[in-house]
Amino acid sequence: MLGFMAVSGILGWSNIRGLSVQVDLPDEIYCGRDTLITVRLTNTKRIIPSFLLRLNICGKSTDFTFINHRATETDSFIQSFAERGMQTIALAEICSPFPVNFFIRCNRLHLDGHCVIFPAPLYCSAAAAVDKTGKVGAAPLSSKGYEGDVVKIVDYSGGEPLKMIHWRLSAKHEILKVKEMAGTAGEPVILDPQLLPGASLEARLACGAFLVNRLIRANRPVGLKLGEEIIAPAASRSHRLRLLTELAVYGKD
Repeated sequence: MLGFMAVSGILGWSNIRGLSVQVDLPDEIYCGRDTLITVRLTNTKRIIPSFLLRLNICGKSTDFTFINHRATETDSFIQSFAERGMQTIALAEICSPFPVNFFIRCNRLHLDGHCVIFPAPLYCSAAAAVDKTGKVGAAPLSSKGYEGDVVKIVDYSGGEPLKMIHWRLSAKHEILKVKEMAGTAGEPVILDPQLLPGASLEARLACGAFLVNRLIRANRPVGLKLGEEIIAPAASRSHRLRLLTELAVYGKD
């Protein structure tokens, strides 16, 4: 019996050794929103496979029935982060009942997973943006367009796209009514988190995240004013992620 327990112990500990974990995180993660996280569990052992593994990470568990030697298996789970800012995934735990379901052995793995959690975008008017002159935009943006905020309802002139027709309102009038929108393309915009609408800093940052995404996706250059520092406007995806990162860590120092 003692020999069996000794062999069982050796097999059990060998089963959870020689394993490595890689965490794949998306480059856009928003506070409070579900995010798909992928984990890759690799058996680095030269000969021995591993069986009946449970990976515990970020408060979630995912199971791997079998991983051959020098092989990698992948699984995913949904995770939500409660706070914006820099986050670190520093620890994972591997557990297994192998070879007999009598003892459950576990081994901790230290990770170096880093990610930035952006403020969850909250709708606010693009008219609240700060323009390149530093003045707060208290009025709708000057140019007309088809992707901005609704400025007013006007009579249909025959040249507007059909998608701009306000069908419910038109049914109450003898002439078609269309939505006139503020333009989202044109002059660069600089956003100042302190001047954006919102009752709290978190609300203002959420508004900023919404405007960064909305305006840049409409090809309008956006920058940020962070105290005395100004990030020049641009409209690329990498620039958008940089601005969201700045909003994520704003006030965290």
